[in-house]
This record gives sequence, C-alpha cells and structure tokens, in this order.
Amino acid sequence: RPIATSLLMFGLLLVGAVAYKQLPVSALPQVDYPTIQVITFYPGASPDVMASSITAPLERQFGEVPGLNQMTSTSSDGSSVITLQFSLDLDIDVAEQEIQAAINAASSFLPSDLPNPPIYSKVNPADAPILTLALTSKTLPLSKVEDLADTRLAQKISQLSGVGLVSISGG
Repeated sequence: RPIATSLLMFGLLLVGAVAYKQLPVSALPQVDYPTIQVITFYPGASPDVMASSITAPLERQFGEVPGLNQMTSTSSDGSSVITLQFSLDLDIDVAEQEIQAAINAASSFLPSDLPNPPIYSKVNPADAPILTLALTSKTLPLSKVEDLADTRLAQKISQLSGVGLVSISGG
C-alpha cells in the first residue's frame, strides 16, 4: 500500500514540523555551574602579603583538583577570595570534598598566625546581589566601620527571612 504509507509519512512529517516550531528556545538557558568560593581572612595584611602567603599556596593546591575549569582570585587588605568553577558533569559535593582536602594540604604552607582556616561555600554565579550597601564615616576609622559592619549589620541582615547570603568586602 504505497499511497497509505506515503500519506502516513507525510502526516508524520507535517506533525513533526509543527511540533518543532512550538519548541521553546532560550537564548540564555538557566545552567547551575558547580562553583565554590574560598574566602580567607588575615586581618592587617596588605594585598601583596595576601597574594603571596595566602592566595598563591591555595591556588597551587586547587590547581591539582580534577575537573577544575576556571580559577579566579582577588587579594585585598586582609582578605583573599578564590572562585573555582568546575565542569558541568562534576558533582558539586565531590568537588566540595576535593576542595576541603586541598585546603587541608595547603594549611602547612599558610601563615601560622592565621586566625581562622579558609572558609569555602557553594555559590551560584548567576545569582546577582539584591542589595549592596556602602558604609563610610567621617569620625570612625575604617577598621571600626568594617568591624561594625561585620559584627552588627551583617548579622542582623542575615537573620531576615529570605536572605541567602551576606558577604562583606572592601575595607
């Protein structure tokens, strides 16, 4: 029955073409990249000291982690932020364990008077900040303003419902 077969194939082709036109296409698909951010605080250290004694040893250890696609870092007065982005097929929990092992391995190369070990957390780079605050004072020194922002303001904001992350930078 060649006529029936031809009509059936034409019908399937027509339905397929109409269904293809109805498919949604997103120019920017929502992809959650497995990303981990490592933050280290070393009060009183200059950006050069942070880069050489904190960021560099950590970067050497993180460079050996399998599945790492991209590593970016920022060293500023008293803080170092390293952002690690992994391949999409890697489980973020496995990457988290690898990062913890790398931090433990790098601890012998970090300064002995480091007040706290590096802190790591899973982050989503697609999440933009909702609120950004800048604090200044004409009467208080910068260290006091930073301390007040850390101990009072950040803690109060983090207690509000719906707040996912509060981060302090600058200083």
